[in-house]
Amino acid sequence: MEYTGDKKRFSKDILRIDCEKETARICDFIRQYAINYNRDGAVVGISGGIDSAVTASICVKALGKEKVFGLILPEKESLPESANLAKKQAEKLGISYEVVNITPTLEGFGTYQKRDTIVREIFPDYTENCKIKITLPPDLLHKDALNFFTLQVIDEKGNIKSKRLNKNQLNGLVAATCTKQRTRMMHLYYYAEKMNYFVCGTTNKSESIQGLFVKHGDGGVDIEPIVHLYKNQVFQLADYLGVIKEVQERTPTPDTWSFTVSDEEFYFRIPFDKLDLLLFAWEYKIPLTEVCKTLELNEEQIKRVYRDFNSKFNATKHLRELPPTLDVWQQKDKEVLFAT
Repeated sequence: MEYTGDKKRFSKDILRIDCEKETARICDFIRQYAINYNRDGAVVGISGGIDSAVTASICVKALGKEKVFGLILPEKESLPESANLAKKQAEKLGISYEVVNITPTLEGFGTYQKRDTIVREIFPDYTENCKIKITLPPDLLHKDALNFFTLQVIDEKGNIKSKRLNKNQLNGLVAATCTKQRTRMMHLYYYAEKMNYFVCGTTNKSESIQGLFVKHGDGGVDIEPIVHLYKNQVFQLADYLGVIKEVQERTPTPDTWSFTVSDEEFYFRIPFDKLDLLLFAWEYKIPLTEVCKTLELNEEQIKRVYRDFNSKFNATKHLRELPPTLDVWQQKDKEVLFAT
């Protein structure tokens, strides 16, 4: 996608796509990848969310339902509806699928224990019957706040305690929780290699730009067929492809914390109806006056959002890059030297 300035004015409809043409384009990409790398089909981790449902649907169109395998990977803290919706979507597509509970693997690694040790340092009365989540300050459009995470714990009686996390506490909680995504990827590659299939990623552009994925977890895949699409566009394809309504109407969630949290409160801080348009405007450097007029926001609000985008983009740059090698690193040094 390319913004052409005076030829195509920024508007609320700028992210509208021709779903038929876009689906055909992605299907060609998937088929060509399978041919080029001699893969017999695709493995898709189906989570019960919109991105994996769309990805699985497109893979079926590209390869045929007999060449797509769905893997549903719940654990004890996943929302029960996630696996149920994933199964319902897989059955509608007519693909083979398997449900593998990854709780024993996580327990063997100590995921819950490592995380809970940190939680108890903050809230000593925390028990396994409590639920937890971490969130960023809400409503970025209307009030400024740094990207500091808060731990929230809800007990059996519904009482909620909150405390801002320091860097070490946050790093420890995130490190433990990211083992969930990496464990899922280990299972996906087991089935892919056994079947001579490729692992198909489900990350969208809104997540990729801001780093809402786990390196060597949901980011460690063979192919990313929807990473060029904003979340808004994924929803458009979902409707076109006939993804089940329960998934289309579900609030996007990372589903990795025992206390339910949406993508917006966990990371994005902006409602999706504004987020993608602002991301587009930021990426393509749309004039502020044009963005203000179209989205009915003031310059202060937009600059605040852009600072947040820049911060997240720069902080997660390493997630989007291949591991550096010495020869590439030295070549970059030469380029910098000659440039100066």
